[in-house]
Amino acid sequence: MATDSTQTNPLLCDIETGVCETPGDSTENKSLKAEVSGNKTIKVVYFTDPICSSCWGIEPQLRKLKLEYGDAIEIDYRMGGLLPDWNYNSGGISKPSDVAHHWDEVSIHYDMPIDGDVWLEDPLDSSYPPSEAFKAAQMQDEHKALLFMREMREMVFLEKKNIAKWEVMEEAAKQVGLDVKQLKIDFDGQAKVLFEEDLNVKASFGVRGFPTMFFIDDAGNKEMVYGSKDYAFYEMAILKMNPEAVKKEYPKNWEFLFEKYNTLTAKEFSVLSGKPRVAAEVFLNDLTTKGKLSKLTTKNGSIWEVK
Repeated sequence: MATDSTQTNPLLCDIETGVCETPGDSTENKSLKAEVSGNKTIKVVYFTDPICSSCWGIEPQLRKLKLEYGDAIEIDYRMGGLLPDWNYNSGGISKPSDVAHHWDEVSIHYDMPIDGDVWLEDPLDSSYPPSEAFKAAQMQDEHKALLFMREMREMVFLEKKNIAKWEVMEEAAKQVGLDVKQLKIDFDGQAKVLFEEDLNVKASFGVRGFPTMFFIDDAGNKEMVYGSKDYAFYEMAILKMNPEAVKKEYPKNWEFLFEKYNTLTAKEFSVLSGKPRVAAEVFLNDLTTKGKLSKLTTKNGSIWEVK
């Protein structure tokens, strides 16, 4: 693929920086304040997108962060609008099939299963519909909304499903127990306004790449982590904002981890359990053989869940 297309296509994430960028000015650590809780909780403003492969790549780190520092952080999920359509970039984006091979490469880099063939078989026209659906889900239930986002990501990254289609989003909503009728009403209505608000917040923070997280303390001081980074970067950001934040110990056994998170990749299980990556996959396969887990395998990796 031509270099200029790589530089301007937001779906072609930079593996070196771990960022999926939209055209515009670079993300800067601007002096902005945000409303935070009054109990020394750190507000984490997380700019993401349902089809951002680098955001999928940091799921292991994010899940561990919630287990260890969930009592110290409050995450505010903001949709970034990674792909408005295939024409907005004045020809910089040529066609969906350009993304397929890149997603396969990203999968190997992050060690997270991604099947890029969705861009060959049923490509998405935009990431706006699933973003608006997430905002609609948030109107119902924040926890279910996060499960909904995870379900949609598994659908697009592993199952090669076009999550911009309502019937696919509807299927994901049913899986996590959302009120589908209400979701459709909100999706066609107020969710679009909320999504526009997210885009305005993104602009006010100067964000153009995902994942981007701002860790903000009670005084409005903030620390930015830009792109996919090792776990230590997120932990250091928390401790910089609140040196008294306490790391919580949690059970590392597979029963607890699968109760906490319904599905886990080998990379996620390795990060959360502390088992070496190869040993983690052997362990999960053994549980599958014993009938404890079920396994979905793609050309670039697998994901497990309790039977």
